[in-house]
Amino acid sequence: MKNIIWGLVVVVALVGGFFAFNAYIYQEKQGDVSPALDYKNATYVIDGRVVPLIDGLAEQEAVPGAASKIVTRYFGNELNVDLDEDGREDVVFLVTQETGGSGVFFYAVAALNKETGYAGSEGYFLGDRIAPQTTNLSSDPNHKKVVVINYADHAPGESMSDAPSMGVSAYIKLDLETMQWGEVIQNFEGGANPEVMTLDMKTWGWESALYNDGTRIVPDQKNAFTLTFIDDDSFSATTDCNSMSGSYETEDDGKISFSQIAMTKKFCQNSQESDFAKILENTVLYHFTSKGELVFDLKFDSGSAIFR
Repeated sequence: MKNIIWGLVVVVALVGGFFAFNAYIYQEKQGDVSPALDYKNATYVIDGRVVPLIDGLAEQEAVPGAASKIVTRYFGNELNVDLDEDGREDVVFLVTQETGGSGVFFYAVAALNKETGYAGSEGYFLGDRIAPQTTNLSSDPNHKKVVVINYADHAPGESMSDAPSMGVSAYIKLDLETMQWGEVIQNFEGGANPEVMTLDMKTWGWESALYNDGTRIVPDQKNAFTLTFIDDDSFSATTDCNSMSGSYETEDDGKISFSQIAMTKKFCQNSQESDFAKILENTVLYHFTSKGELVFDLKFDSGSAIFR
């Protein structure tokens, strides 16, 4: 009788071990891990590799025993939005990954704010050595929870050592079951064509500025900041306090510089015109996007500003 009982115990143990092992294998394949209390300490899947961030950083061996490392870093450009509509705010942001070469690869990831903590998604590849600009939700009412990532990429034939000059907008949506991103195909009929857009085609309104330290500035007074290019290489501008004017020069490769900037001297408390003037003073490149935007890239790759 004892032998029968011990036999049953062994069988139960083996069966339990079998299912536990299979559950472990399934979790490993899915990149399934326990949710974290902080999205900068959650686990994500980048190019099939499970990446557990610790304070926004992960360093992993490229291959077991190798000296070379794959380094994944939190970059920023956060978008706070309730993707799964559970009443808790989730986070979409960018990470970079360096694999030992000259490339710096950018990915978009999401962290769902679950009851037990943050669960990370797979990464959506954006490009190598791009210049991120803004991350927001699509304004199209037919695009529910579609994330729009605007950035500058290198045009075909453009050297990777040069600053990227081609405006790109990625429209992506997260599959909440697989935690994978899918690209939303856009209908660009009637959209802007960057190849025919010009600086003097309209009066531009300042929308935002994003710096590489994560600082994002948005005008408190909508439509207060405008910029008009005049065909004699001069410009005029308005701010939330004063008016501005000056000169500008452009080159065929997208370079631009503002000079002889002057403004009226009225004092306004809490004005943002110094932020606006700083953008003009530090602008070195410009390009247009298919969304009809004018983008200024700031010197030393310190950030970018968007006008619409």
